[in-house]
Amino acid sequence: MFGRSIGGVCAVPVLALAFALTGCQGSPGSSGSSGDRPSSRASTGYGAVFLAADECSSRGRASFNEVPCRSERAVARVVARHNGETSDGPACPARTDFVLHVSENRPAADENGDGSVDRGYACMRNLDNPHPGDPGAGGGPRTIVGDCLTAAGKGQVRETACAGTGRRAPQYRVVTAVPSRSACPPSTSLYVTLGGSRPVGCAVTA
Repeated sequence: MFGRSIGGVCAVPVLALAFALTGCQGSPGSSGSSGDRPSSRASTGYGAVFLAADECSSRGRASFNEVPCRSERAVARVVARHNGETSDGPACPARTDFVLHVSENRPAADENGDGSVDRGYACMRNLDNPHPGDPGAGGGPRTIVGDCLTAAGKGQVRETACAGTGRRAPQYRVVTAVPSRSACPPSTSLYVTLGGSRPVGCAVTA
């Protein structure tokens, strides 16, 4: 499992990594959306599925390497792995810290011998703190219950740390997720699109 690597630098096209406050799936919506955050881009490894669920990676200045989870170099674990684009595939689990996009490649050896590896994405969780994907932490690829939001332009909001340690102070806090707006409590002052089986986030003034 050594020697499989993802190369790149944050926010650089083609090969890039995203962690802390970046990810692949925002919370789009016309009423209170955090929008899409920057996504990671990475090339695949070879052989068995690169960074499959429950596998771990190290993190360098410009690359990720797949390593055994028991390795002292391991810093993050794959909590979910999907083929295709994030816009078409399942959302990452709620507490995902960052997302790696795996770009199609043609390595010498691959998963099924056809000379190519499908595009996909790996939902990653840091093995140790910080966990930007936790409720209220101000990061991660998804907006979830417990997260705080701040105004980011007309009809838009952006996630920020509930503790007030971000660049902008929190103005709203998502208190519950429900099937429809009508199920939100009377105190709701903002509706946020979350996706999933309970796609509406009910946010109150922070």
